[in-house]
Amino acid sequence: MRSLAAVINRLRKIMNKTYLLLGSNLGNPKEKLATAQQFIQKKIGPIVRQSAIYQTAAWGNTQQPDFLNQVIIVNNKLDPQETMQTILGIEESMGRVRTEKNAARLIDIDILFYGKMIIDEKTLTIPHPFIAQRRFVLVPLDELSPLFIHPVLNKNIHELLLDCPDKLDVKKI
Repeated sequence: MRSLAAVINRLRKIMNKTYLLLGSNLGNPKEKLATAQQFIQKKIGPIVRQSAIYQTAAWGNTQQPDFLNQVIIVNNKLDPQETMQTILGIEESMGRVRTEKNAARLIDIDILFYGKMIIDEKTLTIPHPFIAQRRFVLVPLDELSPLFIHPVLNKNIHELLLDCPDKLDVKKI
């Protein structure tokens, strides 16, 4: 029989399992994804799984280079707000400058899921509100966790991918 401390530690690991989407389309995007992973492991927690890297045409503002995207799963040691602030710091230290929505960028890191938490605040929304509309998010998520249930939409990732209205090509590289 497990001790109460062991059960609490197990629950803490499950709750803090955080899905992050990494994206880049400037500089050397593959290198930027790798650098972001190094920062995330150092400042947020160990990466326990990662998808392949996918190439996708830019979404929204199509007059820019293709993006490379990847989903990683992190055993997160921070709370959601600390995670968001740390991500913003990582992006800034890697040279990201926020200009306009859907602009080209050196690095973009989005929180997709933080365990099964639902957060709807002015500065933070979890799950990410556009997961179900973007193939470049759903394809790598489906690779890692096709049966993961979206806590708001109550559908698994594979179902969301099948229903996704976005038809942009997402190619594994």
